[in-house]
Formats: sequence, C-alpha cells, structure tokens
Amino acid sequence: MKSQLDLLGAIAAHIIFISSIVTFLSRMFLGVKPGHWIGIPILLMAFPLIYLLIKAPVFKRPGLYYVQIGAMLAWLVALLLLDYVLAYDFRHTQWMVIAYVMLYFAGIGGMIGISAAAGRGWAISATVLFVIAGILAFVQRAVTGF
Repeated sequence: MKSQLDLLGAIAAHIIFISSIVTFLSRMFLGVKPGHWIGIPILLMAFPLIYLLIKAPVFKRPGLYYVQIGAMLAWLVALLLLDYVLAYDFRHTQWMVIAYVMLYFAGIGGMIGISAAAGRGWAISATVLFVIAGILAFVQRAVTGF
C-alpha cells in the first residue's frame, strides 16, 4: 500500500509539473485565457494530495512530508481563490506576485520530495521538470507581463 501511495504522489507531482509547463507555454503563445483553462488539471491534483495527507499518519510519514504537501495545497488554494473564484487581477501588484511565486516554488519544490519517495527515477524526472517549469515561469512573466 505504501508503494502505491508513493506512486500516486509521484504521478500527482508530475501532472502538476507538466501542467505548469503547458500552462506557461500556452500563455506565451496563446495568451492568458487558454492558459487559464489548461491549468485546471493542476487544481484537480488537490484531491490525491489530500488523500496522501489523510493516509500519511498510517505510514508514519516525517514532518517534512506534511510541509511539502501542505505548501502545494496552500498554493492550490491561492490559485483557486485568486484566479478562478475571485478572478482577482493580482499580477500587477508586486508584493502579491512575489508571495504567490514563493508559494508556488515552495509547493513544486516539495513535489520533488514527494516524487522521490517513489524512487530515484521519479526524483530525477521531477527535478528536470521542476527546472523546466521554473525557467518557463520567469520567461513567461517576462514575455506576457503576467
């Protein structure tokens, strides 16, 4: 069961990375609106992450595991509220962008650790995807201003 949960975590993390990459690319080439809808799979990853948190005590996961998933869930909540529920245009307020980006990188950085629990291959691919997503996040911001 533990290995299945580790695999679930790695798959969820990879979906987050890949969806982030596709979202950034679509914003650069298609504009903000298509990127907005392409990002929905990221939001859906809240469900497996919540499940992993519920199961974590059974497998005596370390405190860092909770922090890693908690940071990602915190960013997902911010994403949901700011972009989808309130549709608040915060990307022109520097302090909000900085806080949002810090939370995003804390979340996806933690997903490397969640992936690593499933094995070395998952950790390596998560790290590569993290770097790609990180670069694209800043390139997309420079290109679009959002």
